[in-house]
Amino acid sequence: MQHFSELNLCSALRNNLDKNEFVTPTPVQAQAIPPLMEGRDVVATAQTGTGKTLAFSIPVIEALAAVPRSKAIKVLILSPTRELAIQIDAAFRQLAEGMRIRTAVVVGGLSEASQLRDIKAGAEVVIATPGRLCDYLERRLIDLSGARTVVLDEADRMLDMGFLPSLRTILQELPAKRQTMLFSATIERSVAYLVDSYVHEPVRIA
Repeated sequence: MQHFSELNLCSALRNNLDKNEFVTPTPVQAQAIPPLMEGRDVVATAQTGTGKTLAFSIPVIEALAAVPRSKAIKVLILSPTRELAIQIDAAFRQLAEGMRIRTAVVVGGLSEASQLRDIKAGAEVVIATPGRLCDYLERRLIDLSGARTVVLDEADRMLDMGFLPSLRTILQELPAKRQTMLFSATIERSVAYLVDSYVHEPVRIA
């Protein structure tokens, strides 16, 4: 893929890409987006700043545009830090502008009441840090049983920060039949365990 215009996208997403002057994909975007749009699992080794957020946001938004709206959570995006979760949410909203796709950010250090309000209002996409999301799961404040897509962004950082038990808990709450997108700067032993345990026949990208 040389240009985003080669992708078979809905008109709203295509217009948002054009409006934000996204024309030529980065290498990780060019390699990851086509298999992700086919519904494949993907494991991508990519550094911060290579365009990972767009690589998973385009397939997610296109898939959401193709199904009826509902109040169930359909997509879970996990990130290691509150700051990154907020950045992902902003980028996602930019790409999904005008498409009535609701998001909720679930992180520590921000108002729990407003986060729960966004979830109850019908967020289809939840962008979360593992610790706060586990807290919500333990208190039965959130239901992930309808999530058919999970994104693990900067998986190596989440593991370095000690989030493996939380990730196990979260992934066990998701349907077994789902699409998994894993992005990591490195595929060390701990990340390889995640891939072997929770990712199904992935396309591997470096």
